[in-house]
Amino acid sequence: MMELVYQNGLIPAIVQDVNTKQVLMLAYMNEESLQKSLDEGYTCFYSRSRKTLWKKGETSGHVQKIRAIKTDCDRDTLLIEVEQEGPACHTGSPSCFFETLQADAGEEDTFTYEKLYDKLMGRKRDLPENSYTTYLFEKGLDKILKKVGEECTEVIIAAKDNDRAEMIYEIGDLLYHLTVLMIDRGITLEDIKKELAGRDIVDVKVKQEKMR
Repeated sequence: MMELVYQNGLIPAIVQDVNTKQVLMLAYMNEESLQKSLDEGYTCFYSRSRKTLWKKGETSGHVQKIRAIKTDCDRDTLLIEVEQEGPACHTGSPSCFFETLQADAGEEDTFTYEKLYDKLMGRKRDLPENSYTTYLFEKGLDKILKKVGEECTEVIIAAKDNDRAEMIYEIGDLLYHLTVLMIDRGITLEDIKKELAGRDIVDVKVKQEKMR
C-alpha cells in the first residue's frame, strides 16, 4: 500500500456514490480501520468521540460496498467510491450534505423532489415553531393519514371536474403530504426508487386489468 499522510493518526475520508457521484459523507480513518475496510470490502471508520472503530451500517443495515479508494495529490485525504445501501445519513437523508449555507440564486430556485424531501427531513429533526410540517409531525400518524386521505379525495374531485389547474394544485398537496408520511414512517427516496425499479409497472397493471 502506498504511504499515506496521517494527522494525529487519522486521515479524512470523503465517501461518494459510485453511480450518482453524490457526496454522501465525510468521516475519518486510522490505519486499522482502513485495513479493515480493504480486507472486508465495506467502509469502516474511526470515531473521534468514542475512540473506537465503527463499521458503517452495522446496526442500520445501510452499508457501503467499496468500489474504489483514491487519494489526493498530497496523500492526506481519501476518496472512497461506494455502492450505498439505503440512506447514508443517520437522519434518513440520502446524503449528510443537505443543508444549504450559500448557493447561487439560480441553484437555490431550482426545485427538485430530493430538495423537498431533505427540507422536510430537516423540519422533522428541528421541529421549528410556526411550521405546518412541524404541526403534522407533532400530531402524529393519524393526523398525517387523515390529510393524505383528504388530499386524495381533492385530487379525484378536481379530475372529475376536468379542472387542470386545480388538479395540479391538489396533486402538489398530495405529494407533499405523502412525503411527510414517508419521513414519519422512515421510508426513504431510495426505498421507493428501488421498489419501482424492481417491477414493470405498465405490464403489471395491464395484466391485473385483464384478470378482472
